[in-house]
Amino acid sequence: MASSKPVETQMPRWQLALLVGTPLVLGVGAVYLWNRSRSEGSGSGDREPGSGERSSGERKTPEGSASPEARGQEQDSMSPLDRAQAAKNKGNKYFKAGKYENAIQCYTEAIALCPTEQKTDLSTFYQNRAAAYEQQMKWAEVVQDCSQAVDMNPRYIKALFRRAKALEKLENRRECLEDVTAVCILEAFQNQQSMLLADKVLKQLGKEKAKDKYKNREPMMPSPQFIKSYFSSFTDDIISQPLLKGEKKDEDKDKEGETAEVTESSGYLKAKQFMEEENYDKIISECSKEVELGGRFTAEALLLRATFFLLIGNATSAQPDLDRVINMQDANVKLKANALIKRGSMYMQQQQPMLSTQDFNMAADIDTRNPDVYHHRGQLKILLDQVDEAVGDFDECIILRPDSALAQAQKCFALYRQAYTGNNSSQVQTAMDGFEDVIRRFPKCAEGYALYAQALTDQQQFGKADEMYDKCIELEPDNATTYVHKGLLQLQWKQDLDLGLDLISKAIEIDTKCDFAYETMGTIEVQRGNLDRAIDMFNKAINLAKSEMEMAHLYSLCDAAYAQTEVAKKYGLKPPTL
Repeated sequence: MASSKPVETQMPRWQLALLVGTPLVLGVGAVYLWNRSRSEGSGSGDREPGSGERSSGERKTPEGSASPEARGQEQDSMSPLDRAQAAKNKGNKYFKAGKYENAIQCYTEAIALCPTEQKTDLSTFYQNRAAAYEQQMKWAEVVQDCSQAVDMNPRYIKALFRRAKALEKLENRRECLEDVTAVCILEAFQNQQSMLLADKVLKQLGKEKAKDKYKNREPMMPSPQFIKSYFSSFTDDIISQPLLKGEKKDEDKDKEGETAEVTESSGYLKAKQFMEEENYDKIISECSKEVELGGRFTAEALLLRATFFLLIGNATSAQPDLDRVINMQDANVKLKANALIKRGSMYMQQQQPMLSTQDFNMAADIDTRNPDVYHHRGQLKILLDQVDEAVGDFDECIILRPDSALAQAQKCFALYRQAYTGNNSSQVQTAMDGFEDVIRRFPKCAEGYALYAQALTDQQQFGKADEMYDKCIELEPDNATTYVHKGLLQLQWKQDLDLGLDLISKAIEIDTKCDFAYETMGTIEVQRGNLDRAIDMFNKAINLAKSEMEMAHLYSLCDAAYAQTEVAKKYGLKPPTL
């Protein structure tokens, strides 16, 4: 399959949707250059109560002690702002001592004494009182005081971040996300705490939205190209093979005197015929007819129906069919093994790796010489970051089926990722040599060129990577994802935005159901500052998502873009654009 997406980077993809020129995405190399003055950034004269840091305007108690009369005279001679600062300083001492109620009283006094035109100082007093309320876990009061501080100083990082944390506690994730997005931009994505909060909230929002949307979504058949790529990853799968002897159409059966075996009502045989014709929308209903009548091919029909339920993203309907095939006493062992592979893959999509591993191991136990088991278990091991075991499974697959170009290409890629992440240059070169060997021995394997191109891009051998993608397009001109990869390469290699977008637009033209193309286009549009178009692209990808987990990720990207539009409106904060 030449339809694989890029290897996941360690940076959350919501962040990639906001960052400009991140080398792992586009390689433009731009960074944020936000010049934050003290008055626009963290607040003039501000410090965290009890932090031990002294601001330049803080008065210190002189050594020795003044008489009560002298202290009274000093208070009388102080301006309102000086008295407010004194009250704040006293509050800071209480805060440091853990006496938060006393600190709140002092900050309240400071707010009352401070002249209203002294907005920077007032914002500090409100922020300090919010810090004390935070210690008491009074989240509503924290939000209220931080809002006062932000109204007076819209780019007050501490107040924005404190309000974001309180809003998260109050489960107001939408407004929390807006605040923490503003903080991330102001800090040029340099503060781990704010980035972690943004990541956490985006994941929570994504999961919540995906759970509701996925449950009520209209199932959608993927493109014929995607379906063919999916089935091409199986070499020992009965249901994906052309009609075999004993499975011929009814008119052929009549000639062979086998009409007693298969009647005209065999829904499974009709479903197989529809598969050959790429008339995929009719397959589930025909399989259901076979199952309802309890025909000869019930097990096959259950497995084929389950497979198409998975393809349209309906795991709830797929699982009972898979369970039934797996538990059938008289079912063909290869049908059982295939059902276990598909159920194991489904569990992995549902983020249940233990159940997934159990199913793959069971498949290997019951059908020890099935290359598909080892091939797909190898892919699972890569996802679980168990590269040595993945390589062992790919090796087993290759022993059983030496002509499996796909397994050989994926083994090379597993070895390459292991060497690359381990910074082992000699092993990297060995893996690259392995790719050369694969494409030499299997010149018709598009996936070999695609995976080699990703490795070459990592190594910044852009010209050769481009050649590999051209080979993919030559072999599979209707594979939309190859055009997306090639488009991203142009952005990273030549910074050619127009060519990159043209190639990704071509991918959408070839396959209007290519969610990867819409996702990539949306990410680029964020970086161009076209947030409304980006949100539209993400929503199109959401409607095409094939699993709840994938949908949650896409919602995270969409929410990150939406939050940025709100931050731009409220605070005038926008990252540089491409």
